[in-house]
Amino acid sequence: MATAKPRVKVPKSASAGEVITIKTLISHNMESGQRKDKEGNAIPRNIINKFECFFNGTPVFSCDIDPAISANPYFEFTAKVMEAGTFRFVWTDDDGKVYDTEKKIALD
Repeated sequence: MATAKPRVKVPKSASAGEVITIKTLISHNMESGQRKDKEGNAIPRNIINKFECFFNGTPVFSCDIDPAISANPYFEFTAKVMEAGTFRFVWTDDDGKVYDTEKKIALD
């Protein structure tokens, strides 16, 4: 599998108290562990099993992910911005690999 690639869309700026929409997508094969390879051996499960979002270190959104989710999981959620700062997005997979990225937002 190629390296997972996170993509995030956050507005560059917002007014204090504004509710913004955040969109995230990560490229990941999300192998459920249910399939077999050409030799009939089970392909080990390897999914993104947790997603978290923090704003200036404070948790904003998190979820646990089950094998039923499709490849390249997409999440869209809202957050109220009271100050300028940095959103940090963290995805964790079954192998213990952590993929993260950050986006800054300024106040208008």
